[in-house]
Amino acid sequence: MDSNLKCPVCGCEHVYPDGALWMCPECAHEWNPAETATESGEASAEIRDANGNVLADGDSVTVIKDLKIKGSSMVVKGGTKVKNIRLSDGGDGHDIACKIPGIGAMNLKSEFVRKA
Repeated sequence: MDSNLKCPVCGCEHVYPDGALWMCPECAHEWNPAETATESGEASAEIRDANGNVLADGDSVTVIKDLKIKGSSMVVKGGTKVKNIRLSDGGDGHDIACKIPGIGAMNLKSEFVRKA
């Protein structure tokens, strides 16, 4: 049994083999570790903007619509240019970390930006 293997859905460490597949006793998810490794590698390799362009660390992007900042009365206006972005693995869909002039550090969703 592979001690490093975890369930890709819930993260449970108590997985067990069932033939060619692995089973999770907590969420009942079945998967093939070989297929999961290739799919997750491809999915996390590319983050695309609203137009489908691939983004990379250090790129400059432009916000395409007005975005309200949660917990504040401030708004990021559409057309705001953000320089030197960092791609991050945001579990809530916010996959771009950046500093916006006049606002400060925040995370953005890639669907609301386009490559500049």
